[in-house]
Amino acid sequence: MPLKWRTKIAFNTKEETYIRGYPLTQMIGKLSFSEAIYLLLKGELPTEKEKQMFDAIFVSVIEHGVAPPSVMALRNVISGGNPLHVGVAAGVLTFGDYHGGALEDAMRFLQEYAKDEEDVEGLASRLAEKIVKEKWRVSGFGHKYYKDFDPRTKKLMDLAKNLGFFGKHCRLATALEEEIAKQKGKKLVLNVDGAIAAITSDMGFHYKLGKGFFIIGRIPGLVAHAFEELTEEPPFRRLDEEEIEYLGHPPRNLE
Repeated sequence: MPLKWRTKIAFNTKEETYIRGYPLTQMIGKLSFSEAIYLLLKGELPTEKEKQMFDAIFVSVIEHGVAPPSVMALRNVISGGNPLHVGVAAGVLTFGDYHGGALEDAMRFLQEYAKDEEDVEGLASRLAEKIVKEKWRVSGFGHKYYKDFDPRTKKLMDLAKNLGFFGKHCRLATALEEEIAKQKGKKLVLNVDGAIAAITSDMGFHYKLGKGFFIIGRIPGLVAHAFEELTEEPPFRRLDEEEIEYLGHPPRNLE
């Protein structure tokens, strides 16, 4: 007897599709997109507060301009003559350790260290000492432009406090920001990835969903860029010669 593919997420009958046990036709018109996503990932329907938090998280990462690798790759792929879905797929494939990966890394870091720790402030002090002395690179901290605070982080953390999701992981993240600044003499801001990592950890999500949160939030922006490239830009993007610096051997003859 062949092995079966097993899933707890969904199944189909001739009449209906069931998602986590709920009929899809009942979900349509009753659940928001964020509520349906929460159901898929967590297995149960969110509360109103969980829905609000999810909405805010996804909006906070929905778009970041034309400069990131995902958008550059997407636009170049479409300029080569490919359709929208191929461009979006190319954008998603650029998500890795340095683009989109910080969220998962930060979730893992916070969850591993806060797992059995009650004295969060003491833990933050000890971790900050190691980070500064051993020059650790900690995902979720630091930003190219924001040096005092990340405004997206403030908005999300304030909302997390109001909605009741500011728990042990959020406390560790904010305490760590303060301790690093105190011991280093220079602030390393808790960025939006770190904020989302802390909040989703306090919401009970496993760190391996980190990249998934980023992908879900960023897809609408990628679709918008793909459509714009298809409808407003000429095909075949390429670099101008003045944008290229050749570092190889100077011209020579083959004798």
